Amino acid sequence: SAWASAVALEAFENELGVQPPVGFWDPLEFTKDGDKAKFLRRRAVEIKHGRVCMYACIGYFVPEYTRFSGDLSPSLGIKFSDVPNGLGALSQVPIAGWLQIVAFCGLIESTGFTFTQRKQIGWMKDASMTSEKGEPGNFGLGWIGAFNTIKPVPALRQRKLNAELANGRLAMIAIMGMLFQNGTFGTTGPEMWSIELPEYANTVGDFIPKN
Repeated sequence: SAWASAVALEAFENELGVQPPVGFWDPLEFTKDGDKAKFLRRRAVEIKHGRVCMYACIGYFVPEYTRFSGDLSPSLGIKFSDVPNGLGALSQVPIAGWLQIVAFCGLIESTGFTFTQRKQIGWMKDASMTSEKGEPGNFGLGWIGAFNTIKPVPALRQRKLNAELANGRLAMIAIMGMLFQNGTFGTTGPEMWSIELPEYANTVGDFIPKN
């Protein structure tokens, strides 16, 4: 309703991530009740998903140009260079490798990047929200995760946090597009990225079809 939208707008229009030209955008009206705690939980989830997707996008680009040297699994004789990029890696990385990845993610999730201190996490609870700062996505590592060795500049911090949200949103859309392209073309090579153009479109200024 218009009243619910007005309540949400008044409650959250000055939050991070409210950027032009869209402004505050909540088409499904998740925030219509004006509940601050629910909004902050969803923001923590949005930031987390955005960060994961930014890593995932990097994971699609970098292996096309460089990879780790050496063995991924010496016991199975699998080298890093043997593992294909993209979805193909799912069937090539040994189960022990996936379990190590899941365990490492669980360690970060449960300790909030301290690796030693158990954090309060659980259903609808995030380590960044139950820490002293209680700020979505803030694990207490300071600016750019430099363990508080760099003094923050408030105005710059605000701009960088907005940029992170915008980049994370773009990455969430981008990684879905790359996954679909990878699955459709069966490769992460040039075929996945190229668009087949008609012959007459390959030359700048030449718009006359050639027989």
